[in-house]
Amino acid sequence: MAHVQTQRFQERSRQALQDQRLQRSLSSVVGRFHQWRSAAVQEFGPAQWEELRTRAREIKRHTLDNLDYYLELLSQRIAQAGGHVLFAADAQEAAGMVVELARSHGVKLAVKSKSMVSEEMDLNRLLAQAGVEAVETDLGEFIVQLAGESPFHIIAPAMHKSREEVAELFHRKLGAPRLDDIPALAAVARHALRDKFMRADMGITGANFLIAETGTLVLVTNEGNGRFCTSTPRIHVAIAGMEKLLPSMEDLGVFLRLLPRSATGQRMSSYMTFVTGPRRQDDEDGPEEFYVILVDNGRMGLLHDPEMREALYCIRCGACLNICPIYRKVGGHAYGHVYPGPIGSVVTPALVGVAKAKDLPSASTLCGACREVCPIKIDIPHMLLNLRHRAAEGPPNERKRSRMERIAILLFCLLMTRPRLLGAARTAGRWLMLPLARNGRVGKLPLPILSRWTRRRDLPVPAPKTFHQMWKERLSHEVSSDGQ
Repeated sequence: MAHVQTQRFQERSRQALQDQRLQRSLSSVVGRFHQWRSAAVQEFGPAQWEELRTRAREIKRHTLDNLDYYLELLSQRIAQAGGHVLFAADAQEAAGMVVELARSHGVKLAVKSKSMVSEEMDLNRLLAQAGVEAVETDLGEFIVQLAGESPFHIIAPAMHKSREEVAELFHRKLGAPRLDDIPALAAVARHALRDKFMRADMGITGANFLIAETGTLVLVTNEGNGRFCTSTPRIHVAIAGMEKLLPSMEDLGVFLRLLPRSATGQRMSSYMTFVTGPRRQDDEDGPEEFYVILVDNGRMGLLHDPEMREALYCIRCGACLNICPIYRKVGGHAYGHVYPGPIGSVVTPALVGVAKAKDLPSASTLCGACREVCPIKIDIPHMLLNLRHRAAEGPPNERKRSRMERIAILLFCLLMTRPRLLGAARTAGRWLMLPLARNGRVGKLPLPILSRWTRRRDLPVPAPKTFHQMWKERLSHEVSSDGQ
């Protein structure tokens, strides 16, 4: 499985907030995605858009309710077309299958089209250990691979890189001159990748959708690299989560209207690649062998959890990232795993465990913007609240509080259940804070429990009188007035 750094979310978030270059990138790029999406929805028509969203949600619900049937149907159809279906319980097993296929076929070079599931598996590293060079061919993925980084965004993996950084990276890694022009930089990558495409023994892709009735793999790309990966190498291995299934081609039409508009504001992506089995005798190109690896890796747990099941509706458009005020400030790397943003804060705990990812569900203002822009109407805020509850009050294997949190909660309960003690603490706190206060507020406190709070916000000094005291005085005054 990919290296998990979810426990460092707070540390990485602070670093991101202090990185002015990153803040400029987030401000200029992420907002544009949302603007393009909004324009595309308005052009399409809000009423028709809502109808499509409702239809897509119903298709997803129906598919997951009957997942066993559609998995069996998909397997039959792929086999009839000459392909093979493998089922992997977790990321480690799935990676082992790909490595074994590469070894048994003598593969030395594999080209990849963007696959988030392969990131879950840490596949590139494991293939390298087996002596197989794996090259990302999506331009953004190619850039972050050269930089030794993980994707920053589901749709735009290298959006945090400036053209100057990319130029320097290409100069160091590819021997290219330091270029200033974006088309020229793209041409450098195209030249480097063309040779890889022509020499590759294996193509590895993800899947945007899998159509059960025909056994068809659907890839949606803007660069054409997906088509190269599926047509040039002699072996094609597709890796996908079980939630990628759709019942029919008719259902696919709904999602092909929603996905590009939600992701990049396009009416349609540049390339729609449909793969049904290996090459036939009268085909000009295509793989000699075709494999689909369906990966569980925590998805069945989501499927059987009524509170979290909706997470499997996600089509990885990235719209929730683009609207989220948290993601727009801290970016993708702060989340410490494959899936960032609001949907990542829901999916990641299922992949790595709630205890390891306990900070992610709290990385939300619960404003509901993610739910409003989601093309499948996924109720992300509800699931985040549920995960917060599990982190605080759930089973021992999910619950994880620090010693400081436990002490703070015990003290809070002790104070709130003893009015006299609460009053004494309020009085003492007021006198301690008054020398540090300006205009009734304290901007910074050195105490361990309060220092993190006052780092970002002011703490008001307790009022001179409690509500109970003011209420008694008011009642006494009213009684005295009535007596007169």
